[in-house]
Amino acid sequence: MGSGKFFLYTSGAIYLAEQHPMRFSPILSNSLLILTLFLLETAVHAAPAAEVPHPSLPAGAGKVDADAPKTFVATASGLQYRVLRKGAGANPKASNTVKVNYHGWLDEGKVFDSSYSRGEAIEFPLSGVIPGWTEGMQLVGKGGMIELLIPSNLGYGQRGSPPVIPPNATLHFLVELLEVR
Repeated sequence: MGSGKFFLYTSGAIYLAEQHPMRFSPILSNSLLILTLFLLETAVHAAPAAEVPHPSLPAGAGKVDADAPKTFVATASGLQYRVLRKGAGANPKASNTVKVNYHGWLDEGKVFDSSYSRGEAIEFPLSGVIPGWTEGMQLVGKGGMIELLIPSNLGYGQRGSPPVIPPNATLHFLVELLEVR
């Protein structure tokens, strides 16, 4: 619905409710308010996503698909992701153990951890990591590469992980899913 039509619709509904209070019960008025808020939120979130360049790949990382998206997709939790290379294997479940190579950085670009720089992939249960990893890694198949933008509430939150990750930090990860067990 275009913003002009949205405005006319909500303005008309509110006008009718104000002019004819006996015809619009409080329940209906509240329903109109909730519908108006929902439509407004939908209109705001329906704006096209901005294109973001792909991250610089660390030494040792595989290639990005030629048709990899330049925009992120947001999940209901607020996690943002884009699959940079489709995997040919199965997607892991939260109950699986995965082996990955990853590169993590903060908003300003400071790298806080990288299995690539250590030259060794890491293996861990998805149920034992921050919620943003648990959710995000289920969105890519074995052999794939995903970029995650993890809001603070799905990362280390208000406490951070001193001294490397400050409180309320948004975390960025480039992850290659090597194995699923």
